[in-house]
Amino acid sequence: MRLSSFSDYSLRVLMYLGVHAERLVTIGEIAEAYGISANHLTKVVHQLGRLGYLETLRGKGGGIRLGRLAGEIRLGELIRQVEGDWALVECFATGGNCQIHGACRLPPILDEALAAMFAALDRHTLAELLVRPRELGQALPLRRLAG
Repeated sequence: MRLSSFSDYSLRVLMYLGVHAERLVTIGEIAEAYGISANHLTKVVHQLGRLGYLETLRGKGGGIRLGRLAGEIRLGELIRQVEGDWALVECFATGGNCQIHGACRLPPILDEALAAMFAALDRHTLAELLVRPRELGQALPLRRLAG
C-alpha cells in the first residue's frame, strides 16, 4: 500500500500549518520549505480548504491556516478524503478485468489489511505529529519573516 503524492502533500501542508499556527502562511512559503511545486500545493490547499481542514484568506496579507484544531484532525479521516483510489489490485477497481475473480481468496485479505491500516490511522491526530514543533521547524529550511 502506498499513499499518493496528494496525500503526502496534504499531510505536509497540515503539519507546516500546525507548526506555524500563530500566523498565516503562504503556499509559496510551504513549497519553498519542502522543495515541491507551488502548483501542486495550490491544488492540495484548495481541496483541504473545501474539506474544512484549513482556512484561506485572500488579498494583501492573506494566507492559510488550520481550519480545525490539530487534535480534531484524525489522520484516517484525512487520508480517506484526499486519497482517490483504494483499488489495491486491478480486480478491486471499477470495471477491473480479472480472470480468477470470484475464485480468488486475495480480496478479503487485502480488505482486512486496508481496514487495519485505517484503524491505526484513525487512532492518531495531527496534534500527535506536532508534539515536537521546534524539531519539525528546524528540520525545514523555513523562511525567516522580516520583523
